[in-house]
Amino acid sequence: MRSLEEARAAIREIDVQMASLFQKRMEAAKDIAAYKKERGLQIGDIAHEKNILSVNAACVTDEVIRQYYLTFLQNTIDITKRYEERLVSGAIVAFCGTEGAFAHIAAKKIFPGGRFVSYPSFDDAYLSVVEGESDYAVLPIENSYAGEVGQVMDLMFHGSLYINGLYPRPIVHDLLAVPGAKAEDIRTVISHPQALDQCQPYIRKHGFLVQTEINTAIAAQRVAEMKDPSVAAIASEETADLYKLQILDHDIHESKDNTTRFAVFARTKNIDPKEYKGSAFILLFRVNNVAGALAEALQVISNHGFNMNVLRSRPIKTTPWKYYFYAEVEGSPASRNGQAMIHDLKNHCDMLKIVGQYLI
Repeated sequence: MRSLEEARAAIREIDVQMASLFQKRMEAAKDIAAYKKERGLQIGDIAHEKNILSVNAACVTDEVIRQYYLTFLQNTIDITKRYEERLVSGAIVAFCGTEGAFAHIAAKKIFPGGRFVSYPSFDDAYLSVVEGESDYAVLPIENSYAGEVGQVMDLMFHGSLYINGLYPRPIVHDLLAVPGAKAEDIRTVISHPQALDQCQPYIRKHGFLVQTEINTAIAAQRVAEMKDPSVAAIASEETADLYKLQILDHDIHESKDNTTRFAVFARTKNIDPKEYKGSAFILLFRVNNVAGALAEALQVISNHGFNMNVLRSRPIKTTPWKYYFYAEVEGSPASRNGQAMIHDLKNHCDMLKIVGQYLI
């Protein structure tokens, strides 16, 4: 056994080595942050972190020390993420709606250090990235209750941006009123038409009159400005905090699994390793105008071992009675099978576009 001074000297020497290695680690993290910032990728990656912990745990043979090492490594990962967030902070993130709207809430969760800019329409938010006014746009593409957001899908079809992340966010509707109002006094509720539809059983049960607004945050703002205890808004808890309203009732929507998936649009494509596991990509295509073309195109995707999670059709606005197809496909389009599939699909499609790749 070493003496106390010998052991301390050994630790001092190791600490110097660790300081050098830590600096190298953070320099690598700087490159990762730059990559993610350019492509609009979220800093945290839970699956990747779990894999690091699992693989590195095997490097420590002492079972007791291994538990301390895992804590040390997790703390190091957390510190690295904070450094990456600092480097990425300040990115300009566009969203459609007003402060407190669900898109704004989603954008803040995806980019906690971002600068958020509101736009009145999906098109304006999208174009702000195309024209360089914003770094990313966070836009909804699908709601589990109301279905796809057609306007955003059409932007994918006609536009030039890439989707580098899809993030599901639960949509929770609360009943908000001015301070001092009572639930039994409410006569009218204000909200976005989709929110009113999603809360229809609750509205009908209480016999409320309804008024529509362009989004839930504006509805909450109107209630705050009216100061009428008989009028309530259907909106989020975050919106209640924003406009100093009280929550009269929680979770008043019909479906408790109400979720919206938000896409992050960026100018730069996320190019991942060819055999990138745990990913999917969005494929847009228009089949040739011949009998059986769609069936043959879908068979090509299946023959190359790819599974489609989603398949939808959308009308092409510039060509009456013509449609394009939107598919979410598991796997990587950069893999050998992916390249072969795309090559074969071109025989059945007169338009083929990969919008982006993302983790699932």
